[in-house]
Amino acid sequence: MTSITDRWAELDTERTEAQRETMVVRHLIGRGIHDAQLLDTMRLVPRHFFVPPALVDRAYEDRPLEIGCRQTISQPYMIAVMLELLRLSSTPHVLEIGTGSGYQTAILACMAEHVYTVELHAALLEPAETRLAQLGLTNVTALCGDGSEGWFEHAPYDRIVVAAAAPAVPTILRNQLTDGGRLVIPVGERHLQELLLVEREGNAFLESKHGTCVFVPLLGQAGWQEDDE
Repeated sequence: MTSITDRWAELDTERTEAQRETMVVRHLIGRGIHDAQLLDTMRLVPRHFFVPPALVDRAYEDRPLEIGCRQTISQPYMIAVMLELLRLSSTPHVLEIGTGSGYQTAILACMAEHVYTVELHAALLEPAETRLAQLGLTNVTALCGDGSEGWFEHAPYDRIVVAAAAPAVPTILRNQLTDGGRLVIPVGERHLQELLLVEREGNAFLESKHGTCVFVPLLGQAGWQEDDE
């Protein structure tokens, strides 16, 4: 990790380092995020590297930012909430639904043995893969496809995180969890959702709610259809 982050330092300026530290202290620690490994990772990953050039000055604001294809890079606090719920420490295999810009993927890749990530839009996935390669993150395998159906080929997964809102928890995703696995997903209406944690215990799936949120819709066979506005 040290050799990789040495390379990342070339992407930084004193300003971006200071902005990232402020983001972590004010918006993450200040709002109750406690996972030390997660906080250290978000201190390192250069979020400004994952936003469009016109938005670099806003990269460390605690808000989602447009990245094209009607998608966003999620609010830092919301990413932290979701990943803290996953309990990623010493996690072998993680499935991410919604690669987007690759920012959350990079955080996951620093904390898990391997990340499998699925993105519906090739126009987002291709540059995301390029960014991850430029950062030296080689433990990521990506697929352009319908993330609402997961990625059966590499299942089961210890953790699954869905960065888009579903009308209900897709059964196909629950079934791709290992026994003892955890799934975090926003569920609800198109414009307002509840963040759910699903924990698998044998053939039982325990759900708990962790606050309201707003995500772009999860499009696909087990999600929303394009015309479901």
